[in-house]
Amino acid sequence: MLYRRAGRLRRATIGTLPPLSLADARELARKALVDAASGNDPAATKAQDRSAASFPDLAELYLEKHAPKKRSAGEDRRILVRELLPKWRACLARDIRRADVIALLDDIAARPAPIMANRTLALVRKLYNFGIQRGLVEANPCALLSPPAAERRRERVLSEAEIRALWIALEAERLPRPVAAMRLGLLTAQRPGEITRMRWQDVSEERSGWWWTIPPEFAKNGRAHRVPLSPQAKAVLDALPRDGGGWVLPGRFDGTHLIETSLARYVADLRQRLGMEHFTPHDLRRTAASHMTGLGVSRLVVKKLLNHVDSDVTAIYDRHGYDAEKRAALDAWGGHVAEIVAGGRSLTEVEPQLAAASSP
Repeated sequence: MLYRRAGRLRRATIGTLPPLSLADARELARKALVDAASGNDPAATKAQDRSAASFPDLAELYLEKHAPKKRSAGEDRRILVRELLPKWRACLARDIRRADVIALLDDIAARPAPIMANRTLALVRKLYNFGIQRGLVEANPCALLSPPAAERRRERVLSEAEIRALWIALEAERLPRPVAAMRLGLLTAQRPGEITRMRWQDVSEERSGWWWTIPPEFAKNGRAHRVPLSPQAKAVLDALPRDGGGWVLPGRFDGTHLIETSLARYVADLRQRLGMEHFTPHDLRRTAASHMTGLGVSRLVVKKLLNHVDSDVTAIYDRHGYDAEKRAALDAWGGHVAEIVAGGRSLTEVEPQLAAASSP
């Protein structure tokens, strides 16, 4: 098709015959000429469309340039692969509209997976904010959208009876690595994502006992963290083979580690078989912290064990490592877990450690 633009003759390709029929080609040409007469440039518009970023292009650039800066990079990739790309693989990024996002979130929430719908919305919003910064898109289709589901802060703490039932149930399991991850989560009070990334090179023996040093790249807050290993936690490690390419809890493929989502699926299946009220791997961390404070361990020592960031002004000047107090606390807790599993309730064997942990 030939048309004039700014006094110059220009050419625009409409399509090919076939699959277009002659009648279809004439109709498209007529619309293009009307568009050109209105001041638009069909050839330039088509060239712009060819150079526009597809949604997969935007997603790939996000994963390459932005996601590695975040600790949730693996989860971002999983949501993209599972939730977004199957729906929007053939779309230009700029063509995604608010109605498309709402429809996608409604489908996810109806599975039902309302919290995943929230996470998906958060990722799409971040993805398009990144695209705007890069000049790939002009608007964010998530503007003014609220999360589809209300989220409540979890407060699940396993009782002593539930701890005993869970530990005994784990003894009959035939998956040693998820079982070890669960037990280490309870005995060390560390985050599931940090436990699944545990490496043998980070476990060492010192005069005071065995330690696990979580490097900053694996710690949620980016700070290296020393975790004392109680005799019970060390026994869990001693029962594991060292055939995982350096990972304490290797994954299904060579060179990989157990991933947090696989652990969560395992726990979901386990709690269903046990008939226990809903709990997640992260609840084991809360359970350990709550029971330690109940035993008399000071909240400051528990905070140090959990590697929480302390924003108090005095924390700037406090460079004490609390290693001795942390060890006393986890040794006492490990001993108490052993008593719970054995069905006992006496604290006589752990009272000396409790005294040391309660007064930093």
